[in-house]
Amino acid sequence: MATAPTRKHYPKKKRLMYEELQRVPTEYSVIALSKMTKVRAAQLMMIRKKFRNDIKIKIIKNKVATRAFEKVKGVPGLENLSKQLEDQCALIFTNINPFKLNLIFAQNKVFLPAKGGDIATKEIFIPSGNTGITPGPVLSEFKVANVPTKIDQGTIWVSKDTLVAKPGDVISTSLASLLSKLNVKPIEAGISVNFAIAEGLQFKEQDLKLNLDEYKEELVRSFGQALALAIEAGYMTPETVKPLLVKAEQQARSLAAEAGYLTPETAGFVLPRAQAQAQALANKARERGYSPQ
Repeated sequence: MATAPTRKHYPKKKRLMYEELQRVPTEYSVIALSKMTKVRAAQLMMIRKKFRNDIKIKIIKNKVATRAFEKVKGVPGLENLSKQLEDQCALIFTNINPFKLNLIFAQNKVFLPAKGGDIATKEIFIPSGNTGITPGPVLSEFKVANVPTKIDQGTIWVSKDTLVAKPGDVISTSLASLLSKLNVKPIEAGISVNFAIAEGLQFKEQDLKLNLDEYKEELVRSFGQALALAIEAGYMTPETVKPLLVKAEQQARSLAAEAGYLTPETAGFVLPRAQAQAQALANKARERGYSPQ
């Protein structure tokens, strides 16, 4: 007699995660994915505590999440988010706009010491000045990194600010050791939004990166251009009323002065002009033999 196949039992933690990941996606308008590279537990705890009412972060098992999402209906783009699940991931559920969410995480990043094999994400400099390190084997690390030094008062001084790595460079073990001794922390760490879905729209990591300074400059430039166009067109708004009145006054004064209309405001232009015209007329009269006598 054949025996029934044994039903596989999953750990309680996985079963609870599976059930939660079927329910939670329908409760929020934004679902974001973050790769947990160089994310410290303390940072994650801080974000969770600070935004506990607005942001829900779940560290997940990729296969459990993929299978759970297959059961979820009515959330556009969820299947594409599943395809992004690689390595250690966290899912973020929120009603905060994905761009603002990414800015929140960017403002809560920290800098960590480099390790051998890390990739530089920006230019790394060793600043000039007293390192406070006594001379010894460490001098060879400065030499390998092409950092000019001198010995003064029993300590190593860096002669000038020195670029030791460019974006994309692999940081060697020797350079990482030197940077650590100098307390230079060049590795940016924290949560980043690598992929997000919101109300049927999908956003990749590069889509969500905003340069606030450039954005501010563009807004200021656009406002200036719109204001100039509105003033030129005579379009009255709270922002244009003052420059329009100034412009109207200048044009009225110019028209009155050109017409010879004498007012306290135009006298300074009309009288000298009338005097100049009278003098020119008198000169012509003299040229033709006329005399005021």
